[in-house]
Amino acid sequence: MEWKANKSAQRVVTFGTREMVLYYPLQPSALTAVQSLMSFMFQSNSPKGNTEAGEMGDKDDVQIGANKFSERSPLGTSAPSEKDYLEPPPAPLFEANELKSWSFWRAGIAEFVATLLFLYITIGTAIGTNRANLLRPCSGVGILGIAWAFGGMIFVLVYCTAGISGGHINPAVTFGLFLGRKVSFPRALFYIIMQCLGAICGAGIVKGFQSTQYEQLSGGANIVAHGYTKGSGLGAEIIGTFVLVYTVFSATDAKRNARDSHVPILAPLPIGFAVFLVHLATIPITGTGINPARSLGAAIIYNRTHAWSDHWIFWVGPFIGAALAAAYHVLVIRAKPFTHRH
Repeated sequence: MEWKANKSAQRVVTFGTREMVLYYPLQPSALTAVQSLMSFMFQSNSPKGNTEAGEMGDKDDVQIGANKFSERSPLGTSAPSEKDYLEPPPAPLFEANELKSWSFWRAGIAEFVATLLFLYITIGTAIGTNRANLLRPCSGVGILGIAWAFGGMIFVLVYCTAGISGGHINPAVTFGLFLGRKVSFPRALFYIIMQCLGAICGAGIVKGFQSTQYEQLSGGANIVAHGYTKGSGLGAEIIGTFVLVYTVFSATDAKRNARDSHVPILAPLPIGFAVFLVHLATIPITGTGINPARSLGAAIIYNRTHAWSDHWIFWVGPFIGAALAAAYHVLVIRAKPFTHRH
């Protein structure tokens, strides 16, 4: 950059092949400011400056996860191998040291308490709504309110326990995450046991508070409704659980979190909303299980023959749906078997 005096009332600033003529006398401080501004502009327009700006932009893109995961590979070929996110390692099938950790037992306790609260609120809502409808038709919250109770409690409880146990609150979710190598076998088994115990206790508390209504209104037990076949009930449970577990995988996926990190959304929100939507669709068919612990707890406390006659559906259906969702996420969405390692 060069400065040239041109008459008393002009100053010429030359940088590269460009010139700027200043037609007014300038004080030295003003000339220094102009010089700094022109230097900055010159560097920004230079190839080096553009390169540095591009690198900074790329770093920003990596940080916010914007447009960094374009799927350019043809169908049936390898998924992109470059990663701008941290992929958690697969959980071991069995790890002895895990059983010695307080975090392992603390997580199981969190699952127990969360499932207990889940059953207490949701079954209590269902029984209260049915009782209100008996006293005065259409006076309860109806199917919509019951669905909101289930979905809302899942949102709240997953939010509260996600950092401790992962916020499963459902043996089908735990089973699906086990198949996806997200949890070890001892942890998955421990979670399922604690979830079932919590569900039994939660249903028992509801019966303790309103014993007469609990017995009169089937205790919130899941059964296939009149007019539907067992096959229809099984299909509804499979699809409903698939929607739930697929949402869990998507909401907790490391790649999605990196790519969509600029979107301020909580993972429990889509999970709870999925539960809400599934209940809207399947309450008329099965009362909506999609959670074997929830179905088991209600059936044990209610303990009537018709509550057990269809009970197998609420274990087989959710576990099949969870397995399908895990396979779909791992094999299709993430295409892990087709990923080439360099």
